[in-house]
Amino acid sequence: MQKQSRTLVVNCAALSPELIADASLTPNLAALAGRGGLRRLQPTFPAVTCSVQASMLTGRPPAEHGIVGNGFYLRDLAEVRMWEQPAYLLDAPYAWTQLQNRPTVAMLFWQNSMFAPVDIMLTPKPMHAESGLILDCYGRPASLYADLKARLGEFPLQHYWGPMSGLPATRWIASATAEVWRNQRPDICLTYLPLMDYNTQRCGPSLEHKAVADDLAALDVMVGELASMVNEDGGRLVVLSEYGLTAVSRAVALNRVLREAGLLAVRELAGREYLDAGASRAFALVDHQVAHIYLPGRQQGRATGAEAAATAARVVELLSAVDGVAEVLDQSGMQAAGINHRRSGDLVCVSQPGAWFSYYWWLDDAAAPDFARTVDIHNKPGYDPVELFVDRATRNIPLDDSLVRGSHGRAGPGEASGIYLDTHPPRAIGDKPDVAAVNVAELLGLA
Repeated sequence: MQKQSRTLVVNCAALSPELIADASLTPNLAALAGRGGLRRLQPTFPAVTCSVQASMLTGRPPAEHGIVGNGFYLRDLAEVRMWEQPAYLLDAPYAWTQLQNRPTVAMLFWQNSMFAPVDIMLTPKPMHAESGLILDCYGRPASLYADLKARLGEFPLQHYWGPMSGLPATRWIASATAEVWRNQRPDICLTYLPLMDYNTQRCGPSLEHKAVADDLAALDVMVGELASMVNEDGGRLVVLSEYGLTAVSRAVALNRVLREAGLLAVRELAGREYLDAGASRAFALVDHQVAHIYLPGRQQGRATGAEAAATAARVVELLSAVDGVAEVLDQSGMQAAGINHRRSGDLVCVSQPGAWFSYYWWLDDAAAPDFARTVDIHNKPGYDPVELFVDRATRNIPLDDSLVRGSHGRAGPGEASGIYLDTHPPRAIGDKPDVAAVNVAELLGLA
């Protein structure tokens, strides 16, 4: 790697070209666009956080790096895992590890950063103890979070996800980024500002909603402050996002369809129904507008080849007929989409525009599992944006998937994309209007 200016990469979740089209609303981002040009970032499929971040930093599609979504099904344990953080999950190396002269890299709040080959990292890692939740962040060096907490106070986890998600968490991360930039002085600093990911899902990705416009204005100020800091240091600033959101008006509960067809199994415990993934003939691990459909009966000879093929054909026919489902990808379709990996479902569902997939499988809300009314990102077998809402009467998460107004994941032609803004665009970028996610590492000088 040739010696170059230090680089700060600010990943602004859910920031689309449409949101920053009016320069009067985002003067700082507009100024940066004037310096480096604004390009659309085309995400890999699926256009979800973990998958696209891994593609940007490895230069590979999900079929090669293995992060096929924000979660996946562990077939040998018959368990779903969501939002797992270790970098060990990647089947492809982070791009900078292949460089002869490896840069000093910092990763702040990016996914799959725990135990990553970086010099500096920080990610939320609370611990569930008998006394309750212990708020903490996992960092390298080990003293990093304690040092930042002494300066900035405790990381406000309750504002990072859940009904209280909002500005305080993003402001804390921006301040922590400035501290790391100035004091640790990495060659490349990757940071993540999640603010726009909240109200765009609650309200929809339109500036007609005051909450979205207010968030955008606050984000623009923070980006401007970071830009001034980098400029004073003679550095390079890249602002990007993995995806943009599209408006949605209906939720599709694929697991209810599979259950009513006798394909999904549940266990009853204390009057509540829990997914019995290993005993199911088919179930859906939903992830925004994409769902991995697993057919556990195919495993370890529990179904003959003919039986497994018949189940797969039945599921394709069943789900293809569901209003809100655009297509069901088989193995050849998954290969064409760049998502054919051992962790992927046996089939993959893609929603129609305006629709997204909820994880619900119960037919009566009284039988919903206890975690359904809580913020519990690891136990729910699928992504649940309804956790952004609260029933003020009960102080619980409502069981109403019709509340959600913005989603993403399809990454098809004409779908909302992310952005790529670079104050020092390399020659390789040329006059291209688009940047592919798999080319980001190279553009950053990391490959």
